[in-house]
Amino acid sequence: MNVEIVPINHEHIPGFFECLDSVARERKYLRFLQAPPLESVREFVEANITAGNAQFVALDDARVVGWCDVIPKKMEGFQHVGVLGMGLLPDYRGQGIGTRLIETTLARAKEIGLERIELDAFATNTNAIALYEKVGFVIEGVKRNARKIDGIVEDNIVMGLVF
Repeated sequence: MNVEIVPINHEHIPGFFECLDSVARERKYLRFLQAPPLESVREFVEANITAGNAQFVALDDARVVGWCDVIPKKMEGFQHVGVLGMGLLPDYRGQGIGTRLIETTLARAKEIGLERIELDAFATNTNAIALYEKVGFVIEGVKRNARKIDGIVEDNIVMGLVF
């Protein structure tokens, strides 16, 4: 398997949408349980491309199998901060692709001048938390009983990285 990490572009939008939707429908890792409508996803990606934000995809041939992005906050006083989101399809986890994705994305976030990156992860997502810690994130807090889905209550781990 030869997975390539590349900046997202317009041709990746349908595949990004499918990948995002697939991970969301696992009901474990993302705040939402299905992807937003394709047109909303298209607007999100196009805005990131225009702004030069850090948004990358993992490609297995032409298939989008993962993504990572850092979206800068817009509010005055917080524009030095970005919020990280990422996901990988199940068959591509545990192979170092997530590490390559996040390292590439964080390098771009630093390059565009962001100084702090934030993220939230559900406490049950121990593999993701380990990855985030591996690249320098630290746990800054816990939102107890933050989510209840399918009868399961989960804490939300708040993490940050300062360059």
